[in-house]
Amino acid sequence: MMDASRIPLRKKIALGLYSHKKNAEALSHQLRYLFWECTLRCNISCQHCGSDCSSDNSVKDMPLKDFLNVLDSIKTSEDPSKIMVAITGGEPLVRGDLAEAGRQIKKRGFRWGMVTNGYAMTQTIFEELLQAGMSSVAISLDGPKDEHDWLRGKNGSFERAVNTIKYAAGAAKRGLFFDIVTCVNRKNFCKLNEFRDFLLDIGVRYWRLAFIFPKGRAENNQELRLNSEQFRELLEFIRSTRKQGKINVSYGCGGFLGAYEMEVRDTPFYCRAGVGIGSVLADGSISACPSLRADYIQGNIYKDDFLHTWNTRFEIMRNRNWLKTGECKSCRVWKYCKGNGLHLRREKDGEMLWCGYRELMS
Repeated sequence: MMDASRIPLRKKIALGLYSHKKNAEALSHQLRYLFWECTLRCNISCQHCGSDCSSDNSVKDMPLKDFLNVLDSIKTSEDPSKIMVAITGGEPLVRGDLAEAGRQIKKRGFRWGMVTNGYAMTQTIFEELLQAGMSSVAISLDGPKDEHDWLRGKNGSFERAVNTIKYAAGAAKRGLFFDIVTCVNRKNFCKLNEFRDFLLDIGVRYWRLAFIFPKGRAENNQELRLNSEQFRELLEFIRSTRKQGKINVSYGCGGFLGAYEMEVRDTPFYCRAGVGIGSVLADGSISACPSLRADYIQGNIYKDDFLHTWNTRFEIMRNRNWLKTGECKSCRVWKYCKGNGLHLRREKDGEMLWCGYRELMS
């Protein structure tokens, strides 16, 4: 098993160069990825939900025209072909105008994709979305049937997600990019090998594995979080699977990983929140990735212009020296990490909730 603290010299040089690249991108902050949280309603009840979505949320769905106004503003001074719009929620499929939204986004020159649990997907709906210009889709599937249905809180959710994956695999020949996102926890951890083989059998070639971070419903549920030994084993699983070359598997954006960098992801860790990634939340709030709420919110589309807000605010995400406190203050990998992923910081004071590098050192 790899010693995460022993970073080879060649890798240190690469990480150092990448750190300079991150600094340059923070200065230029070119918007490249825009999340639209189109709803907080959801048709399942995940144990690890960070937004506490429900079937009838108090925050109403954002009218399509309001989000299109944001895109119209952006395209007055930005090249829309360079910006990817990712529709998320909640669950986007609870809306009845998703295909129309896609058509309008494409009409304005933006590429678009979506994140879905697949529960409400049908072959007809999938084809409508493709015709509306959907170029990518991320589908949540969290292990074999029992483990997935347990985490997602709804019987039958596994079969429907698998059906959605099969629709996507069929459309891949027509240019659709799709990947599978799996939230690893103590129940599905021991079945990763058989689950990998299952994904290969149904045509999956891109797979993201994510650690469940302690926010929302997952804050105090230890059953959802791997222990230190399991976390190291997870990284070893990803590393060995990548070497096999049958499926492009990667670890999610959960922080710096020492010597495991560039072993479990294609590129070194980089939290692009507020640097290249922005979001419009369901209530109109302007933030970075949808996981960043509360004190990370920079404005609201109902009183602020999105692009002006993007260009003049977000300083706490582009200069992260304020995070160099506590254990980070004396951490020897600070120059590579820059304070972890912001979604792993407590919103009200920036205190670290979980650090992958520290976990590997324990």
